[in-house]
Amino acid sequence: MTVREQTETIESGILSQYACTSVDEKATHRERQEEKCPYRTEFQRDRDRILHCNSFRRLKRKTQVFLSPVGDHYRTRLTHTLEVAQIARTIARGMRMNEDLTEAIALGHDLGHSPFGHCGEKVLNEICPHGFRHYLQSVRVVEKLEKKGEGLNLTYAVRNGIECHTNMVADTKEGNIVRLADTIAYINHDIEDSIRAGILRPEDLPRDCVITLGNTKTKRITTLIASVIEHGAYDIDFSPAVRKAHDDLRQFMFDKVYTNPAAKQEEDKAVLLVRKLYAYFIENTSKLPGEYRAIMRESDADRAVCDYISGMSDEYAVDLYTELFVPKFWK
Repeated sequence: MTVREQTETIESGILSQYACTSVDEKATHRERQEEKCPYRTEFQRDRDRILHCNSFRRLKRKTQVFLSPVGDHYRTRLTHTLEVAQIARTIARGMRMNEDLTEAIALGHDLGHSPFGHCGEKVLNEICPHGFRHYLQSVRVVEKLEKKGEGLNLTYAVRNGIECHTNMVADTKEGNIVRLADTIAYINHDIEDSIRAGILRPEDLPRDCVITLGNTKTKRITTLIASVIEHGAYDIDFSPAVRKAHDDLRQFMFDKVYTNPAAKQEEDKAVLLVRKLYAYFIENTSKLPGEYRAIMRESDADRAVCDYISGMSDEYAVDLYTELFVPKFWK
């Protein structure tokens, strides 16, 4: 037996009846057939492809909540992704689900996120006739945009989990674990970042939520993870009491942080920047990189320009805007 086959045999012996195995034909289907790896399962290969792709590396310079914050300890889209992967793996292991599939989905879930966080996502959705949702763009990244149009040729289960990570039910339990891990991660690390930024104080958090979930980030995450594991594999969710506390805390964050003028004071500038870049490249499609001009020929200019801008890091978008629209001093 190969190393991969030994791993597949071990999976069949230890994973839950609800888990997605690495030999499931539908789950492991790829659009282009490939010879199997002798060492890695199909989901391990997907995880590695995501980890090594360009889009993953660009996440380190994409906004999580605060636009390009000054300080080493604020989250970026990359550190958010790593925290989601850690939480998701802990839940998957506790429930005897497929940890490799869970990790691959978690690492890929935000690959298509725009620069400037949800602010960038909102403006692209407004100006692009095709619309823009980061979870759908993440699928487009792995299916089409990576490797200069070849895509990563990921398995169906990973692509489905990425697509469903925001507000849909995935076809696998592992995909639904990632959906919960995403909210567990961002609510709690955004609380920590907001306290660091002086936007929140620990005592501002809703008392009922603190009583149910805990008064520290570690306690809250532990409570939420334990609730998912103990709720059972048949229906991936929190217990009713923990679900209410989670939802109330999430709403509190939307009311006090995600729409807070102090946290969003630079967003109007980011919106203007994205609109100006979009209009410029619609009018000057010859300035698009070659791979995006190819997309324009297959589809149209809006599709190509949206793909190009959505893939930019915050820093790249600002530098490009400066190059195109800010006059340079004569030396």
